[in-house]
Amino acid sequence: MRAHVSTYGKAVVHGARAAVLVHGAGMDQSVWTLQGRYLAFHGWNAFAVDLPGHGRARGEPALPSIEAMADWLAELIAQLGTGPATVIGHSMGALVALDLAARHPKWVEKLVLVGAAARMPVHPELLALARAHDPKAVELICDWGFGARAHLGGNPLPGAWLVGSARALLLRGDPAVLANDLSACDAYAEGERRAREIACPALVLAGAEDRMTPPAAGRRLAELLRFGTYHELARVGHMMMVEDPEATLAALTRFLA
Repeated sequence: MRAHVSTYGKAVVHGARAAVLVHGAGMDQSVWTLQGRYLAFHGWNAFAVDLPGHGRARGEPALPSIEAMADWLAELIAQLGTGPATVIGHSMGALVALDLAARHPKWVEKLVLVGAAARMPVHPELLALARAHDPKAVELICDWGFGARAHLGGNPLPGAWLVGSARALLLRGDPAVLANDLSACDAYAEGERRAREIACPALVLAGAEDRMTPPAAGRRLAELLRFGTYHELARVGHMMMVEDPEATLAALTRFLA
């Protein structure tokens, strides 16, 4: 199997805990830079993946469904050779992680679902724009994906613009892949059933200002999980790991301790 994975410059240490970080629709592993680097430099084997068709794997065919992405991820974790992993997924990546934990439980030790809901329908207008490769699809995603503070500034990196950075990330990707991803999210109807099947500890991490997967949907998902816990971050939206990377990391490390 061919895969593009970042280990943040650290060699794999056999016997160390493994964390696999999975990005959302149209994005790539770069959205996890701050959290992934922390884990990699604090005793973890951190693997941030580019799903086929994304990031450095742009030339490969995108996988057409959440189930296909979960199967691909199971094969990847098996080939990494580090044993069961903590799987951390954002948005579409959270659905992939959810499906993976239910259908391939031997590869998942713990589960973190960021900006997640059991069902993630996509507005028909957004789907139509994405399928037409209209850049307005990216504008709508970036408008809805961030909380109020991010639209005014708020990037922890001086001189950087949160919404603009997300827009650039989505626009440099293949628009057909974004359409594929949104269609996969819209079509996935197994979330509630899969959540009930999961037996490992799980954290649902929500943004108080998330308009894509609202906090109520995150709380409901946590209730479906047998060993689910819920944590909500203030003043952030759907892109919490870049809107407030330190608060996101703090919630992760508390759960993973």
